[in-house]
Amino acid sequence: MSDQTLPASGQPSPVQPDLLRADLERWRLVLGEAGEALGECMSDEAMAQDAALDWLYSHDGEAASRGVRPTTRAGGPGGSVVAAVDWLGQVHRLFPQETVERLEREAIERFGITDIVTNPDVLRRVTPNQTLLKAVLHTKHLMDPQVLALARTLVARVVDDLVKKMATEVRRSFFGTRSPRRSVVPRAADFDIRRTVRANLGRYDPATGRLTIETPYFTSRTRRHVERWQVILLVDQSGSMTDSVIHSAVTAACLWGLPGLKTHLVAFDTEVVDLTSDVEDPVELLMKVQLGGGTDIARAVRYAATLVENPRRTIVALITDFYEGGDEHDLVQQVSGLVNGGLLVLGLAALDADANPAYDRATAQRLANVGAHVGAMTPGELAEFVAEAVGR
Repeated sequence: MSDQTLPASGQPSPVQPDLLRADLERWRLVLGEAGEALGECMSDEAMAQDAALDWLYSHDGEAASRGVRPTTRAGGPGGSVVAAVDWLGQVHRLFPQETVERLEREAIERFGITDIVTNPDVLRRVTPNQTLLKAVLHTKHLMDPQVLALARTLVARVVDDLVKKMATEVRRSFFGTRSPRRSVVPRAADFDIRRTVRANLGRYDPATGRLTIETPYFTSRTRRHVERWQVILLVDQSGSMTDSVIHSAVTAACLWGLPGLKTHLVAFDTEVVDLTSDVEDPVELLMKVQLGGGTDIARAVRYAATLVENPRRTIVALITDFYEGGDEHDLVQQVSGLVNGGLLVLGLAALDADANPAYDRATAQRLANVGAHVGAMTPGELAEFVAEAVGR
């Protein structure tokens, strides 16, 4: 039932003019010029928003054919927004942060407006986020030294945030599980509420509903017994794998230096580049990545085999979309050789926060058929897999 208040006449109260105007403004912003039939319903701020949206979507070459936001009009009280730097300032002033990030993503990924990350004025004022980080990785070869230095600062801020978010999740997998043994060191994080309640139930007061705790209990943590293992991350640096490249670099940085673990990071397209020496500095690592080009997965797997010290203590994580540009039969043979040699081989179609893969299923299935574990993971799930393997 509607909770709308009815007047004495039994008819619904009239719609408030301000609410109607707000609805009309939203529809007008959605429809663009096609919504002009709605009349003069827009405030000055809404007109400025409309102008900003017009500038962005005028880059859509198919818009005119659909009758949506044609390129012939420029609204707003102060004239058309004509440059990326001005446009970015406008959207940051006019829209909430969530909308700003969506518009930035549209500008960069859909319309290829690279000025947003190659213009020093933009880089000085922009709020760092992962969309901009990806754009920098795709366009850093276009930047002069001054702009590249600014872009590097942006990359550092985004990577620092990612490392802070991932480090706890990744390292938790390696620093033990809770033990039923009582801890002699009381820590709030290890407070055993169930055992404490059970042990102190005799002090429950029904009159007040309170439980008096005389003896608190805490669980201890047992560190996993870890023998020396190798983790070799093979990362496809083709353009479609940008998210996975970023998360692989950060994951490698988080795994680096963990007890009993030796981490390698290798990027590949048609060439293979061992980036292990830069793992401790994921910013430097990402600035060296060259996105795009062809793909020779078999060549990368062959290189990984040369790094193996103890096959039964080695995990190879092949992070790729499985679109092999080289010899697919050779790829299957290389992976089969690793598996038969006792290695654990992961084929990850995505390694990022969402783990939403897009990949060649036929090739992935062929690798699964010879013993590879194929799927998609978040960095935390990969860390958990590694921790379970090395803790056996």
